[in-house]
Amino acid sequence: MTDGEGVRTEYDPASPLARSGTLGPPPVPPSDARAGDLSGAVREAAPAPVLLPGAGGPQEAVTRLRAHGCWYPSADADGTETAFICDRGGVPQLWAGPVGSEEVRLLDSSPDPVKEVSWSPDGRWIAYTTAPGGGEHSRVLCVRPDGTGRRILAGADPASSAHLGCWAHDGSAVAVTVAAPSATASPGFAGRARSGHGPADGLLAGARAAAGRPDRDGRARLLGAAGYDGAPGADAASSAYEKPPDAAPEGSPAGVSAGAPAARPGGGLSVYLIDPDGLASPVLLTTETHAASLRACDLSHDGGLVLLRRGPRGRREAVVRRTADSAVTFAMPVADGDPWIGRFSPEGRTLWLRSNAEREYAALLEVALDADGGPRGVAVVAEREGSDLELLALAHDGRTAALAWNAQGASELELVETFPTGRTADSTGPARPLALPHEVVTRVTAAGAGRLLLALSGSQRRPGVWWAHEGVSLLRTPWSARDADAVPPGRPPVRPVPLRLTARDGLPLSGWYYRAPGRSPGEPAPCVIHLHGGPEEQERPVFNPLYHELAGRGLDVFAPDVRGSSGHGRSFVDADLGAGRFAALDDVADCAAHAVTAGPADPTRLAVMGRSYGGYLTFASLVWHPDLFRTGVAVCGMSDFLSFFAGTEPWIAESAAHKYGHPERDRELLRALSPMNRVDALRAPLLAVHGEHDTNVPPGESQQFVRAARERGVHAELLTLRDEGHDFLRADNRRLFRRAAADWLARHLHG
Repeated sequence: MTDGEGVRTEYDPASPLARSGTLGPPPVPPSDARAGDLSGAVREAAPAPVLLPGAGGPQEAVTRLRAHGCWYPSADADGTETAFICDRGGVPQLWAGPVGSEEVRLLDSSPDPVKEVSWSPDGRWIAYTTAPGGGEHSRVLCVRPDGTGRRILAGADPASSAHLGCWAHDGSAVAVTVAAPSATASPGFAGRARSGHGPADGLLAGARAAAGRPDRDGRARLLGAAGYDGAPGADAASSAYEKPPDAAPEGSPAGVSAGAPAARPGGGLSVYLIDPDGLASPVLLTTETHAASLRACDLSHDGGLVLLRRGPRGRREAVVRRTADSAVTFAMPVADGDPWIGRFSPEGRTLWLRSNAEREYAALLEVALDADGGPRGVAVVAEREGSDLELLALAHDGRTAALAWNAQGASELELVETFPTGRTADSTGPARPLALPHEVVTRVTAAGAGRLLLALSGSQRRPGVWWAHEGVSLLRTPWSARDADAVPPGRPPVRPVPLRLTARDGLPLSGWYYRAPGRSPGEPAPCVIHLHGGPEEQERPVFNPLYHELAGRGLDVFAPDVRGSSGHGRSFVDADLGAGRFAALDDVADCAAHAVTAGPADPTRLAVMGRSYGGYLTFASLVWHPDLFRTGVAVCGMSDFLSFFAGTEPWIAESAAHKYGHPERDRELLRALSPMNRVDALRAPLLAVHGEHDTNVPPGESQQFVRAARERGVHAELLTLRDEGHDFLRADNRRLFRRAAADWLARHLHG
């Protein structure tokens, strides 16, 4: 029941979730090799809502960027208003407003960056995820559309993290994944904390004090020869890892174990249904004690089935569970990429799924379900040769699907009827293409009857939100930045051109080349080979301020997809597994050579740069190909796989073991692939950049490489960005990073 203001005043036993037995005494799922047992200790860790003071804001932020981005829209029930993320105030924050009006409002003025947004189906709450302090710890909050009632649903404990899942279709609960604290579960954690590898802010502060570092006196610091942040060597860091007693036997494939953790003990992921009003206790849906990922993607309308996405990178799977007894009724491999992998039909007898099971590229699959949630048949109903289905969204009535296809890095969008009149159950209606004003769609969501909201980005345009009505007209929302604001005045935008090449072993590669303006076509140019993260990400023609900054300094940029990248088929993604990573290092050199012949880049003025896995490739390229690059910039990169596994979050370690190798069974391979073990070959000067709160790739990875370079007489510096984690989200820090990197590269390539 609700009162006059739409606030639920008592638990409604007639709600679909109550009828299914989901909201009520939580069922205890049976233990198995994947889920583990649901002990009392797990149930005691159920999150409790924490009320917060109001943090709404005026229609305009205090500090407005000249050109801002808007992304991740989520509409209310009738599609007239939307909540979205916008960085017009200098940090990604939660905003909301009418689709057709400039009158938007700031719903949370706190400085914590917002990462995901989801409006409840009944329109009463907006759930969202934030990263306190800019680090990797995340929490799930909710707030009313008018900015009142703000509260933390999960993740209030700084030693844990929480991630947003789906809503129950009646809006009575939202699914939240909670990561258990790893401090008490993982042997050796205290030692890692003392050495600067711990995830909590307090541990980082303790590490700074232990290293004799003074309190910070600004948002960032460029470290020179003095005041360097010390970190233990690879052997000391890796010794914190302890082999789990039930690890798979020697010789097992990397990342494969029979119910044992793939990397190191500690942590665990649990999915709860949480009532945002706080009237019903959190309900535990499932838990996995050694999980790499776990997200509730959809609940059936009657609450009887839940669709989960789980598993490590490269081995994700969709799982259907009954909520009454937690029995698994269906499981199928699915592709990496967007975590929102599918939806149930309104009656719960069909599951629409984005999957690449037994195929190179992801397609739209229809899974027919029986009354108990078991599969009656699986059919491919939409596919494209050579293109991944990367985004799937269904209208609220479940009868229209929006399909975004990855066509060589750009997006192509089409609408299809999922239950066309007069057709068989395993088919869809004819596809209706929808022309796009930008190159890439990053999110599609339903917005009332016959309307979609799209988050779009392009190589020359800031990210913005557009709405499509009846699949015909496509209009930019008035609060999204104008395309003309994409680059600073007087600096022409740069549109990249695609380049294709062949690696030395015959594998086709490709990338995007950004040519700095003002130079004759045949004149050789200094060039930066920029390597994306992942490695399962893909270089896309989206707006990248870093590339425009470098082009404005007279530097060309070649951004390739080396093996391991997504968008080129499953075999290409898996081509760097295990010892295949040595070939990925050769890909970097082959791409640099192609930039010289086809760019044209100056072979005497090449640099390498990358973030996350691209940062690892930067470290590695400088020591595997020491005479090829004049300099490098490594951002949040891994320098030693063994110290990375010892210091990262447990669920990240679990997921990474499949990609890189197991830190015990593949220990020698990981040593051979680690740049720290070849640092004697380093010749080129290096700038390393890291966020101080990064617990994905801990800052010690950059620290130990810079220290080793200096010990060998190589010029190396470290830029530590304050209040940032693995992703740099604050406008001032992003600007500082771009300018510091561009200054470094211009100084070494123009000289």
